[in-house]
Amino acid sequence: METGGIAAARWLPQGTFAGQVAVVTGGGTGLGLEISRGLAALGATVVIASRNAGHHEAFCAEAVEREWRAEAIVLDVREAQRVREAAEGILERHGRVDILVNNAAGNFVCPAERLSTNAWRSVLGIVLDGTFHCSKYFGRAMLAAGSGVMLNVVATYAWTGMPGVVHSASAKAGVLAMTKTLAAEWAGRGVRVNAIAPGPFQTEGAARNLWPDPETERRMLAQIPQGRFIDRDEVAAHCLYLLSPACESVTGECLVVDGGLSLAAGRMWAPGERVQRRPGTKS
Repeated sequence: METGGIAAARWLPQGTFAGQVAVVTGGGTGLGLEISRGLAALGATVVIASRNAGHHEAFCAEAVEREWRAEAIVLDVREAQRVREAAEGILERHGRVDILVNNAAGNFVCPAERLSTNAWRSVLGIVLDGTFHCSKYFGRAMLAAGSGVMLNVVATYAWTGMPGVVHSASAKAGVLAMTKTLAAEWAGRGVRVNAIAPGPFQTEGAARNLWPDPETERRMLAQIPQGRFIDRDEVAAHCLYLLSPACESVTGECLVVDGGLSLAAGRMWAPGERVQRRPGTKS
């Protein structure tokens, strides 16, 4: 099966995921869309899930054009019973679930003292509760089969902290703890659980919510040692790698893909700067 120019899929052999069924939450837009495209191009049957049916259109149209095995379902991952029904429905239709990507998220910048209770609960509901509901119900199918792999999308501020995202940072810190805990609990039963922490990459949502003006974008870029935003195809390629048999002994890990941003946090000196000593200071 040709990968058809899908950039994220170019690093793995054709047919890497042939015969497997993959579920990607938030799989119709942004990073989730690129992961879904890569999985489909490499042979998986891909089920994308999101609350907004309009977000399914691009992937489903491409799947028809490229003759991918794919479908879409409307799902709010905050609703445990709906997630259970979705898992049961996919098992009934396809007989198995081999891959789960917990990508659904919500985020925006807001000072903690101004964050409403509803906003706090909404983000934690999608990111933390939703990841647990999906891991639980799809994980049951994997445990019954004795094999499966999950990937959770987190962020480096889950452990570094970052102003303005206390809701998202708290939720993703919980997901990171969940990743390690489920990995430890399920490793002996054939199920791998890993996480990936991308740095900032260009999407319509990120530009609107995280760097809505040129000056904010400039400041963000200045903090990244590589001096550029990551391409989401690059992040998706790393996701596919973690899901692939190449990583079948890797579980409970979090791969950081951020161009060095998290390494530069709070730096006292930047490469290229000349440090001027105070008069009389001894070296």
